Amino acid sequence: MAITAGMSKCVGAACVRGIVVKEVILGRHRYPHTPVCTNFYGVRLSVRPWNSRGVYMRQDLKVKAMSTNGENGYYKEYDYDLIAIGAGSGGVRAARFASQFGANVAVCEMPFAPISSDEAGGVGGTCVLRGCVPKKLLVYGANFPHDFESSRGFGWSFETEPKHDWKTLITNKNAELNRLTGVYKSLLQKSEVDLIEGRGKIVDAHTVEVKGKQYTTQHILVSVGGRATVPNIPGKENAITSDEALNLSERPNKICIVGGGYIALEFAGIFAGLGTEVHVFVRQPKVLRGFDEEIRDFIAAQLQAQGIVFHFGESPTAIEKRNDGTFCLVTDSGKEVSDLVMFATGRAPNTKNLGLEEVGVKLDKRGAIEVDSFSRTNVDSIWAIGDVTNRINLTPVALMEGMAMAKTAFGNEPTKPDYRFIASAVFTQPPIGTVGYTEEQAVEKFGDVDVYTSTFRPMKATLSGLPEKTFMKIIVDASSDKVVGIHMCGDETPEILQGFAVAVKAGLTKKMFDSTVGIHPTAAEELVTMRTPTRKIRKKSEQTGGDKEESAPATSAY
Repeated sequence: MAITAGMSKCVGAACVRGIVVKEVILGRHRYPHTPVCTNFYGVRLSVRPWNSRGVYMRQDLKVKAMSTNGENGYYKEYDYDLIAIGAGSGGVRAARFASQFGANVAVCEMPFAPISSDEAGGVGGTCVLRGCVPKKLLVYGANFPHDFESSRGFGWSFETEPKHDWKTLITNKNAELNRLTGVYKSLLQKSEVDLIEGRGKIVDAHTVEVKGKQYTTQHILVSVGGRATVPNIPGKENAITSDEALNLSERPNKICIVGGGYIALEFAGIFAGLGTEVHVFVRQPKVLRGFDEEIRDFIAAQLQAQGIVFHFGESPTAIEKRNDGTFCLVTDSGKEVSDLVMFATGRAPNTKNLGLEEVGVKLDKRGAIEVDSFSRTNVDSIWAIGDVTNRINLTPVALMEGMAMAKTAFGNEPTKPDYRFIASAVFTQPPIGTVGYTEEQAVEKFGDVDVYTSTFRPMKATLSGLPEKTFMKIIVDASSDKVVGIHMCGDETPEILQGFAVAVKAGLTKKMFDSTVGIHPTAAEELVTMRTPTRKIRKKSEQTGGDKEESAPATSAY
């Protein structure tokens, strides 16, 4: 390939600043006036031939990035336009989109292992390999005993009780993870993204080192995610985290889980569903801090009804290993002996030994990378997305941030991630779906709020005879009638919530919800048939002269 020396100022509307090559020669073919343009955050060289219809014809070639930042005004050449450190969901998404925009891209990632370490990771990242996906597979497995029990009310009987083989579940789960990491590698290959295996470390603002070899790049993206943490208490080496819990060789007969967040509750449901005695130790008086108060109370009651034992207001102080191979969890209120002790007390950004401090990238007190609204760090050429920035630590958010970064840096389309009304789920048993403001947040934000709630027995439970309930809640800004929050707990609520999240983000009003004809018989129809507010909260004093809360009967169906 050759590029002619003649250059002129770029006057294209798509360019922010930069140059165009008058002619690019690819073998025997000439492409006059091929754009070689800068973008929102820097200069890069991209060869983008177009056909007579103005359609971009991607070529099977790699063009090295160039910058005007070289010494004495000369152009500096780089191996890549972008190197992403970390091939999790966000890093892969950013790399693929950047490549589609014409960038020359590489991703570095450590070899795959079910349990993460300083030397092991895997293409796919936490969500695919040791987070959302394997956890959800285990949740499915743990649901079957409940289904077996429910089936009796529908006429099913079993000559012998069903038995579960933990090793089969883990073996099949690992086989699926191997398949998925292969899928991710294939996606990178099809997107013409180079995969460099090994731990990436930033040497300077434009250089990444992997296994002793250095690669230069116009932009660096840090997308290494986070890792589970264990408090620094005596015997902490005896604890496991979610990584190990997803890859145990045997299911414990009894387990102590420390933590009151969604990871702790999800694993409590998994182990309890498969027959393990579960004790959950929560430092706070309630589970799921930050969630709607009624959801917090409802899920705790549902899990307790399944036999899960909660120890509220207890903090761990030590873990003692006993001679019989069991462990004693010591708290500030007592002791509990079990086969395993699992900590689900949080995750920390995985920023150690990346070279960030050496190149001047700012970190917060928790080690998270500080970024601006475009996911750019204080070092112009270095970006960061996903859990490593500790903004909203959800896989779909990392995907959104990765796509926005690629558009901004390589698509001449400056894009900020949109964090408004992000839906999420907790895969407890029953699961939780939530989007928008909690009741407490809505009152703080809007002042006047109407709250609609409904607690009912799902149709399936009427024949199964099991003590199941579903809870749904709609929060409305009274002044605009807009639905600003929906919170649910019950079977299939995450599936239901995904669709309603679109309505909430679109700004639909409660009147629009009420005018929608429900699908009968479903649990979801409850969200369009709640007519009477459970309570009306009025914090604005213009008309009332003070705070006021009006209550009305909750709608219920049993």
